[in-house]
Amino acid sequence: MAAVRLEEFLRRHEAKDLLRFITCGSVDDGKSTMIGRLLHDTQQILEDQLVAVTADSRKWGTTGDAVDLALLVDGLQAEREQGITIDVAYRYFDTEVRKYIIADCPGHEQYTRNMATGASTADLAVILVDASRGVQVQTRRHACIVSLLGIRHVIVAVNKMDLVGFDEQVFNAIRDECVAFIARLGVPDVRLVPMSALQGHNVVNRGKGMAWYTGPTLMKLLDTIDVTHDQNLADLRLPVQYVNRPDATFRGYAGTIAAGELAVGDPLMAVPSRRVSRVKGIVSFDGDIERARAPMAITVTLEDEIDISRGDLLVHTDRSPSAGRIIDAHLIWMSDSPLLPGKQYEFKISHRYMRGTVERIHHRVNVNDLSEHPAEELKLNEVGLCRIVLAEQAAFDTYASCRITGALIVVDRLTHATCGAGMILRSAAPQGAHHDVSVFWQPTRVSRQQRSNQKAQRPCLLWFTGLSGAGKSTIANAVEQALFLRGHHSYLLDGDNIRHGLNKDLDFSDAGRVENIRRIGEVAKLFVDAGMIVVTAFISPFRSDRRLVRDLVEPGEFVEVFVSTPLEVCEQRDPKGLYVKARKGAIRNFTGVSSPYEAPEAPELEIDGSKLSVAESVDCVIRYLEAHGRLKN
Repeated sequence: MAAVRLEEFLRRHEAKDLLRFITCGSVDDGKSTMIGRLLHDTQQILEDQLVAVTADSRKWGTTGDAVDLALLVDGLQAEREQGITIDVAYRYFDTEVRKYIIADCPGHEQYTRNMATGASTADLAVILVDASRGVQVQTRRHACIVSLLGIRHVIVAVNKMDLVGFDEQVFNAIRDECVAFIARLGVPDVRLVPMSALQGHNVVNRGKGMAWYTGPTLMKLLDTIDVTHDQNLADLRLPVQYVNRPDATFRGYAGTIAAGELAVGDPLMAVPSRRVSRVKGIVSFDGDIERARAPMAITVTLEDEIDISRGDLLVHTDRSPSAGRIIDAHLIWMSDSPLLPGKQYEFKISHRYMRGTVERIHHRVNVNDLSEHPAEELKLNEVGLCRIVLAEQAAFDTYASCRITGALIVVDRLTHATCGAGMILRSAAPQGAHHDVSVFWQPTRVSRQQRSNQKAQRPCLLWFTGLSGAGKSTIANAVEQALFLRGHHSYLLDGDNIRHGLNKDLDFSDAGRVENIRRIGEVAKLFVDAGMIVVTAFISPFRSDRRLVRDLVEPGEFVEVFVSTPLEVCEQRDPKGLYVKARKGAIRNFTGVSSPYEAPEAPELEIDGSKLSVAESVDCVIRYLEAHGRLKN
């Protein structure tokens, strides 16, 4: 009889549906305490666990003599020392109605990326608000992320009502503010409940503190909210995770169904190759089956031998996803290094990695009031709508229609760290563009900002000027080498080298010198437009010529470096013997002897080559570039 009862219990347990939900909100709103209360009052805590938590409560002293139920969730030592949640903590429990997976997400702004990770697989979000503090910036940020991640059900739990004397007016004010804000986010199902997690009011049991509230408790809401209609069963999406070929007689395509359903005999298409076949068989953990639906993990065999690899999508022939290289997506940036348009990243869509760039940021979203603002970069925890251009064709859906195939992650190509999460809003291919996999729309507009971001620097023109023998070329060469060793993109334009090619037809007359500088200025402008740090070494004796070049580039991009080595020192050095020849009249129009040199009146940087070594001079230039934000990490 015991075996029969156990079998019946397991059968009923297996038949329960599963609800994944997160708890989020600002720091110290009581998320971990609320989960601890849920586990305690639904009798999910073993006796030895309760004894251990009671002992830890006395050790950490966070709740006086009472048991600190938050310690059931906050397991890291740093979390217990600081009384905060740092990492996402997952807990499992069940009631008579449902099985639950809870993701307790941190509230600190610093750990917003962890919250987004926990929310990415959730069906419902419980957003906590401290009744004594009201709605915070992080409350709004989390609500915004919840909506972007496609969570359609939100419970706003107004916690710590005991701190405001269970005042109904306080709850009503918070309720009105939250409902108005979340309605603008487009979340279709919003519920609110006042409670005290510490004292146990309205979490699982009603309590006596809020007779004015007659609605369901938090646990009752969790048990009754219907999430079965959230799943897309119309469009089959089966991302191929693994090609299963144990021997020559079997070739199967394994994966978890992200959306829809399929049956033996259904016509299927592989995307992006668009090759068509039919389902020959479906293999599951329990053996061969005739039909499967999301979220089952299966292996599909096809009637035809077609080329399918990891990252491809299997779909119904009449309901295929979008295919293209250009998409618009909301990005949540999770890296300390900002998102830079033009810089190359790896983008993971479904199970496939592709190179690509963020072509531009349409706007950044202010999470406080949901207003949109222009932005040249996205910083840590910021949200923006971005245009992404991939290096190859990809199959994808909008995030609203399928969360698995409509999501992407952004990976830094150098560190391999995940630095952003994205939700695809739409295909951004030009209207009327052909979507055949052999025809691509080629973007041609690349801005100076994108090129410089790609190189992790801000372009500029380092214009070294000074007398012959002052040390311009020596210092410029050393600066370029220092930039190269630091990983920056630069190019040295030296006066003597240029006169061997581009300007070989010019003499050293005043007119020839002016044209020499004009041509160099135009070349340097192109290099700056390419996003590079251009290093030049020219005598360029006339202020008007240097001013002409300054006006060719954007304000702040011309950096005049005056190498002010005195004439007598230059003559003593005379590395090429030019001063001797000029004094003898063998060289006409020689700067400093028979032609004037107009020293800069307000150079960005002045280096006396008679007093500073080459290394010290290079250090001055590098420090200037760093101080003015020209060199990025």
